Parts: sequence; C-alpha cells; structure tokens
Amino acid sequence: MNASPDGSVVRRESPRPDLIAFEVMDRITKPDIEWMSSITDDAMKTYGTIDMLLVMSNYEGSDLGARFDGYATSVMARSVAHIRKYVVVGAPAFARAMINLSGTVLPVDTKTFDLADEAAAWAYLAEAGPAKA
Repeated sequence: MNASPDGSVVRRESPRPDLIAFEVMDRITKPDIEWMSSITDDAMKTYGTIDMLLVMSNYEGSDLGARFDGYATSVMARSVAHIRKYVVVGAPAFARAMINLSGTVLPVDTKTFDLADEAAAWAYLAEAGPAKA
C-alpha cells in the first residue's frame, strides 16, 4: 500500500493487477488526483481494460484544483473506454446518485456500496473475474 503526495489517498492492495483500488481518507488535492490519474493511466495502458474500486472512508471533498486538473480530466475521459466496473464504497448521497446515473448513460458498469458493506464490494469484483476476458 502506498500513499499519494499529500497522504489523503492510499492505494489498496488488490487480488489482481487489473483491479485498481484506492482509499480516500481526507480532502483530495491536485497532487492526489494527479497521482491517482497516473496509476490509472498506467494500468489502462498495461491491461487495456481494468476495474476500479474507490473506498471513501473519510471523504472530505476535493480542492478546486483537483476537480479541474487537465491531466486527470483527460484520463477520466479516456477511462470510459477502459474501465469495465467502477465500484465506490462509502460515497456521499450526492456522489452515489451521480455514479449510479453515469452507469445508465456510459458503457461502464457502476455500483455503489455503503461503507459497512466494503467486503461485499470486494466480493462483487472477485465474482466478476479479470477485467479482460
């Protein structure tokens, strides 16, 4: 497990290399989002198709610079073609609604879980198997 430059996000270990997992433990800053984007970008280039798990254990929002970072925005735009399953644990109500809505209009399978159900999120991704068949 390693941490972002500002320590607000940690990369969680996952049972397979094509499953990228992060835990948000504080406010997301521009260096945090760039670090997460770099890891995601590398995984998309390496594996083509990936799954992503985001655990929001203590999410306190994000800095304006993090929301409008050019590199992060470009990775997010490209991720639509590379992320098979996007699972978020512990998302605030407004974020949960946006995640579920995006799953109906984008070709990405999105699912949200309550923070207490983190084990179920991992089980859901385990059952799905590798991101690329």
